[in-house]
Parts: sequence; structure tokens; C-alpha cells
Amino acid sequence: METKLITPKLINERLEAKGFGKKQAEDSEAIRESVLKHFGYQLTDSWINNADYYIYPESTVDGYEVYIATYDTNRINISEDVHYYENDLGEALAEAIQYGNGYPDDLATIYVDDLDASYVDEAMENLFQYLSTLFEEEVIDELTDEGYEYKDAEAIA
Repeated sequence: METKLITPKLINERLEAKGFGKKQAEDSEAIRESVLKHFGYQLTDSWINNADYYIYPESTVDGYEVYIATYDTNRINISEDVHYYENDLGEALAEAIQYGNGYPDDLATIYVDDLDASYVDEAMENLFQYLSTLFEEEVIDELTDEGYEYKDAEAIA
């Protein structure tokens, strides 16, 4: 009986079926779609009063721009929700998505002032990497359960 080997190609085929393979990794729209679908979220740049999370700029009284990242626009916590730099928002967005309350059948909504901002792409890419690694381990376990054997690249060559 021939041994069925777990290969990078086989792993990638399974990852692509889950939305987290090489094909998706090369396309920023596919990355965003896969991440948001997995966590049960949608992003909008149209203000709504009942969004699950908000990220938007605000001006201070003396003319500086700060960024608000909050679950509740009526209760802004200065030390937790106000960011001086836009590049801090990627982590806030990723945490809101990863630990929020989205469900694939009942999408949660995040209001983002600028859907094309670099911090949105950063958050999506970081979550995609996290999920890709998680799903790769899951795929290897599934293949092992199906009778495949895992050999490292040197053993295959």
C-alpha cells in the first residue's frame, strides 16, 4: 500500500477551500473577505448609530486630529479609546474583530471612516496570517486523521 503524504500543495488546496490559501494571500480583497467572513463582520464607511464598533477621526478644541476607536460613541474613555496616531488603529481594529461578537449568520458591523486606510489593511493582513497558521495546523490534523503522513521537506526530497 502506497503511503499518502501531506505535501505543501495538498495543505494549500485545503487552505484555499477554507479561504486562507496562497491564492487569497495574494489578493487584499480576498484577505479582507476571508477574515470578515470568518469572524462574522462587515465594514462600512456610512455612519450608523447601532454599529458594534467605531473608528473615526475627531478634532480637539485646539485643532489637533485624534482617532476614536470605541464600542460606544456615547461613552468615550480617553485613556482607552482615543489614539493620537492613526497607525495605532490597526491593532484596535484587529482586536475588535477577533474578540467581538460577530456571527457568520448575523453579521456585526464596524464603522470605519476610511475603508482604504492602511490600518484596515494591516489589521486584515495580521488576522489573515493568524488564521492561516491556525487553519494550517487544523488541515494537517485532518489529513493525519484521514491516514496521511506528514514528512518534512527534506524527508520528501
